[in-house]
Amino acid sequence: MKNIYINILCILALGLVLASCSNYLDDAPKGSKIPTTLADYEAFLRDEYTNQSVDIAQASTLINDKFIDIATLAAQRLTKANYMWDESADRIQLNQADERQYYGQYAGISTFNLIIANALTTTEATEDQKRAVWAEAKILRAMSYYNLVNFYTDTYVASTAKTKLSVPLITSADINAPSKQVTIQELYDFILNDVKDALPYLPKVSQTALHPNLGAGYAFYSRVYLQMNNYTEALKYADLALAENNKLYDWVAYYNANKAIIDIPNSYTATPSPMGYDYVENYTYRHGERTYLSTEYSIPVERAQRFEAGDVRFKSRWKLRTVGADTYYRRTLSGMFNYGGITTVEVYLIKAECLARAGQISDALDVLNKVRKTRIEPSAYQDIVTADKTVALNAIFKTKYNELILTIIPFADARRLNAEGTYKLSLSKTAGGVNYALATDSHLWTMPFPQGATKNPGNGTITQNVAK
Repeated sequence: MKNIYINILCILALGLVLASCSNYLDDAPKGSKIPTTLADYEAFLRDEYTNQSVDIAQASTLINDKFIDIATLAAQRLTKANYMWDESADRIQLNQADERQYYGQYAGISTFNLIIANALTTTEATEDQKRAVWAEAKILRAMSYYNLVNFYTDTYVASTAKTKLSVPLITSADINAPSKQVTIQELYDFILNDVKDALPYLPKVSQTALHPNLGAGYAFYSRVYLQMNNYTEALKYADLALAENNKLYDWVAYYNANKAIIDIPNSYTATPSPMGYDYVENYTYRHGERTYLSTEYSIPVERAQRFEAGDVRFKSRWKLRTVGADTYYRRTLSGMFNYGGITTVEVYLIKAECLARAGQISDALDVLNKVRKTRIEPSAYQDIVTADKTVALNAIFKTKYNELILTIIPFADARRLNAEGTYKLSLSKTAGGVNYALATDSHLWTMPFPQGATKNPGNGTITQNVAK
């Protein structure tokens, strides 16, 4: 696990000395500064490309949410194993690199641990200001652990969560801090407790898009409870989140404003992404996999076919293209994309699912249709109307899967629904004349720890969570 702290060691090299190391330094090196004020620690939250990014490349690859070209499949064996649903591949052996999701999330956790340990004793700030930064770091740490537990371990199932292992739990920013690979239940309890601690101190208005506000705390609570199949609590916190922010972006208006560019045949001129720092649906912003690039991923033809007819959010983002042997839907937005944070549309659809599961089908569809009206062009739009619970839930799942494409949520939801067994997500495709399918109970749904983590666990132990 020592590799987890590479980013912190870099900070040391720059002179921003960790508090735990201060006993060994009587004076700061010339030209450097030991963090003492709240502003010193709060600045770490703004390190968005290290601490505020969520790299779920292999999860999006597995569910074929992004297009992988023939050349990449030939060169990247782990990517090919997931993209082509190769049950026989030994992904543990193929995953020999320091995977960005694992080390990236732990680098952020180390930073948030540092803030949590020191924010309340800093100078040049009021107690309320100190508590706010402390609470923001708690939410971000909990979000990072959620990403890890829903990537490297089996999904939450109450009957097995107390016996199955999750990921190493680290609560200190100290170099060589001890770690323990806790159970899934223990990690979810830790996540919930972090949110509980933070909620009373979160500001209603964010300092920046990177700082979680009260709405973000409620929204994340709702996400976690949904993953635990606790629909009562998920609905409760969805309502509280929407009371803080219930805005939906008008994609129909966006499409109409940019239609002259979007609809040009065989043209892939980019239009600006509205899903950046100031997206009206944001509760909190975190980057996805492509942090330094200003475009999103192209998507496979089979994936594009699962969007609803008349979905202008889809039409504004991708366009069919063939290059050599590759046919796919090429991305056409340029800018920033909130793939790692939380948005109102996710919370609306959590609320819709919870209402439908409670038998409140009409109310659930009212919520769903409210979202759809901002996404489906008027000429194609019709309210979804049904009294059938299964039909309603499947419509909600379809919309959510499309709305949150390229985030961790479709992957996490599929795992949750497959484990539940009632609304399983089955995936299939044809490539090169061969039919492929991803079984709902496949071991591929759990990603293996990278070899660097298992071979060098630092001051702890790690047990691999999959056989291959």
